[in-house]
Amino acid sequence: MKQNSQPKWEAKVSSKLTKASPDKTWAIYTDFFNFHKWYPTLATCYGIHGTNGELGCIRFCSGFSISSQGGGSEKWSKERLVAVDHSNRSLSYEIVESNIGFNSYVSTVKIVPGGVDDQEGCVIEWSFTVDPVEGWKLDEMKKLYEGGLQGLAKRIDDS
Repeated sequence: MKQNSQPKWEAKVSSKLTKASPDKTWAIYTDFFNFHKWYPTLATCYGIHGTNGELGCIRFCSGFSISSQGGGSEKWSKERLVAVDHSNRSLSYEIVESNIGFNSYVSTVKIVPGGVDDQEGCVIEWSFTVDPVEGWKLDEMKKLYEGGLQGLAKRIDDS
């Protein structure tokens, strides 16, 4: 395996929800095997190992709006849940295998209350670190994440 001498890419995007409570939004994220129901460009997401929402569980996701490596048309990843903090509404997952060129990828999602009473509105904060991705620029990747998160936030707020 080729060692990457460039520093890891790091980015964070966020989106404000005005209607959905932090608890409702958190429940969607902890339903780890069914994220395709909410994320705009994700065609499929299902569990392939472990119990949904528990540490170590792995999901298979496909249908990303990004390029695959190796020529296949289906873009996919296998993602393992590596941290869950229910009291702070935070979770982290890593890509363990994929054809999208994301190596050493770890993502953290945090749901932050956005209203005075902790019931109305919230902010989704989504950060990631990844080895530089061949053929990409970090700014392009961040814009892709911003667009996906905005679509996700709208779906949650409208539900």
